[in-house]
Amino acid sequence: MGNVEFVCPAGHMARGYLAAAGDGNRAVVVLQEWWGLNGQICDVADRFAAAGYTALAPDLYQGRVTGDADEAGHLMEGLDWAGATAQEARGALKYLKARGAASAAVMGFCMGGALTVVAGVLLHECDVAVCFYGIPPTELADPRAMRIPFQGHFAERDDWCTPAAVDEFEGLLAESGAPCEVHRYPAAHAFFNQEQSVYDEQAAELAWRRTLGFFDQHL
Repeated sequence: MGNVEFVCPAGHMARGYLAAAGDGNRAVVVLQEWWGLNGQICDVADRFAAAGYTALAPDLYQGRVTGDADEAGHLMEGLDWAGATAQEARGALKYLKARGAASAAVMGFCMGGALTVVAGVLLHECDVAVCFYGIPPTELADPRAMRIPFQGHFAERDDWCTPAAVDEFEGLLAESGAPCEVHRYPAAHAFFNQEQSVYDEQAAELAWRRTLGFFDQHL
């Protein structure tokens, strides 16, 4: 387990954190929150490895990490979402499959959750998608075009992915015809992140069990 480099489709190198598990037959790409590729995201990758899934978390900010919300907002605003999906996320999927993964999922939180939806719509290398409290602009990825099994986890007290936005997203997703399920929790945005004051252990553990169950079913 540690830092690795992998090739993006355009030919440039990207970095990420790899947590290997067993034969690596099943794998998952973990997409970061707006804070960057920090210890909490690496810990999620380690948890997947402990559960039997080789996990790779690509560094979408190229080494930049912050704990300041204003700076995180600037970093997120400066990220080319379409490019990050087409390059780093796709490159990570290709890397995992080249290592022997027969199937690979994408999952992520907040910004990474929104990018997960984009991956589920646009990346044919992505076999399953699990999103935590993130919805991309429809013009970037229309939920009606979801191609693969999708699971979403959202907070009822969220002022970014509001309940109304989730309702609209779920309605569009239902039109895709893909196997999809959406779960809501009596919690706040970022309830899965142990490093945040809004962390909700009960909701986080339930969402984790549902995520692993979904992967076990579809990967």
